[in-house]
Order: sequence, then C-alpha cells, then structure tokens
Amino acid sequence: MDDIKKERVIDKIWKSEPTIEGAGVHLKRAFGFHELPLLDPFLLLDDFRSENPAEFKAGFPWHPHRGIETITYVLDGDVEHGDSMGHKGDISAGDVQWMTAGSGIIHQEMPKGNSKGQMLGFQLWANLPSQSKMIDPHYRGFKKNEIPSVKTSDGATVKIISGEINGVKGPVQNIAIDPEYMDVELPAGKSFTHHVKEGHTVFAYVIGGEAYFDHVRTPFAHDATGINYFDMHSPCPCGDGTLVLFKKHGTHVTVTTDKHSVRFLLVSGKPLNEPVAWYGPIVMNTHAELRTAFQEFKDGTFIKHK
Repeated sequence: MDDIKKERVIDKIWKSEPTIEGAGVHLKRAFGFHELPLLDPFLLLDDFRSENPAEFKAGFPWHPHRGIETITYVLDGDVEHGDSMGHKGDISAGDVQWMTAGSGIIHQEMPKGNSKGQMLGFQLWANLPSQSKMIDPHYRGFKKNEIPSVKTSDGATVKIISGEINGVKGPVQNIAIDPEYMDVELPAGKSFTHHVKEGHTVFAYVIGGEAYFDHVRTPFAHDATGINYFDMHSPCPCGDGTLVLFKKHGTHVTVTTDKHSVRFLLVSGKPLNEPVAWYGPIVMNTHAELRTAFQEFKDGTFIKHK
C-alpha cells in the first residue's frame, strides 16, 4: 500500500495533434504553447514520423532561436543541419543533438529520410533559466554508439540519453534543468518501475504499442483531452501518440503491459517556475526581451557569439 502511495499517478492524458511547421513539414505535436505551464521546464514536443518524403523534405530552413534548448532524437532517417556558427552535418538514426541556443543561433534542419523515404524522429524544446538565456550557444552531439542501452531486471530495454539506470548514465549531463530523457521498450506482460525526483515534471510519450502508466486503470479517473470518450473502456491502456503527464508528487513511475508491448519516451526535469514570454522560435521571460530579440534579428545584431 505504501508503494502505491509513492507511485506517481496520471494527472492528464491527451493525443498528439497533426500540424504543419517549417516550410511544410507534416508532424504531430504532442504539446506546445497551449499547454503552458503544465510541463515546465519543457515547452514543446514534436513527433515527425512519415513514410512520405513530400511531407518532410521541405524541412525547416534558416530560422533563429534564443533562450531555449532544442533536443533532436532521430530513430530512422537522417536530418541534415547547419548553423550560423559554421557547424554542419547529419543527425542519423539513433543519434541525438542537444542544442543550447542561448543568446541566439540561426540554423536549419532538413529531414532527408532513409533509403525507403521514411523519417522517424522527435524534437523536444526545453526552457533555459533566466540567468542562462543569454549564454553562448553550444552543442552536445552524440552518435548512436555513444548512447548506452541497458536491460533492466523487469525486462525493459532503455536507451539513456540523459539520466541514470542501474548506475549507467546517459551522455547528456550538467544541464540546468537536471533532465532525464529515456527511450524505453517493454515487452508484453511486464512491469517497469523507474525512480524520479520529487517535484520534477515527468511525462511519457507513447511511440508504439500500449501500456498502463499507473495502477488506476479506469479512464474516468484521468483528465483526458482529444480522445473519444465513447471509445474508452475499463481497463484503458494508453496507445501510440498519447502524452501521459504525471502528477508532481511521488518517488517512482510504474508502466505495465498486458497483451502488447510498448515503446515510449520518458522525460523529466526540474521546473523553473519563471514567467514565459514566447513568440515563435524565441522564448524569453518578458515581452520587452522578445521585442529586443526580434529587433536585433531585423537589425542584423541577433548573433552575439560566432
């Protein structure tokens, strides 16, 4: 009974929604501006999965960022990138790019897909604390073989981008929001438990299969958005494209599968509890800072570090 009390329970669930971004990239948005500040310190999660190159080839041409970190995780295909600091290259299947925009960077990301024209990846935006918004921009780029994968005693396979399991740490460390970012696969008929920090925001995003994300298996106990209530039944697992936001209190999350396996992203971070002024690719603390950023972009003084 005590373990159940310490388990995080679901606060809210919703489905990702189709949208078009960049120069015409079709994607699904798991959360964004309209969910502020539910997922503080996280701002946005986009799911760009497609088997049609026409839906992603136009990409995200040159555009600025300031005040945030963008985390690109590619599962299949390639994303070509370049920036105002002279960096360029490909983010390939299994790779992660953790880009800290800081005071400002202008870059482009152009999904190319794989040999079959398929693209599968995710981009997460994390906010920077006020004292770090104008730091020099920099990258943390990691290839597939640099991201550890562990097999847990409960049968899960976990790729650790950031965070720790069984003494194994992910390569992304020393980030202000103290994040965890994991890619978890759990076979059918198994249960996976992961300890999380008290007070940290924790969410899961299902990218395949289905599972139960707490011990309360009735859908009527959860705040659900974008889901057809008449399709819901008890017990009600969460399936592909579902965002699961946990309540803030509790020491661990438990995910359980029944007849089907599941794959999901598990993300957590320390809330900043700061005001957010957000317009497009710029996220600051005040509207005055936003106006300054856009005026500097217009004047050609946006880039502070080269």
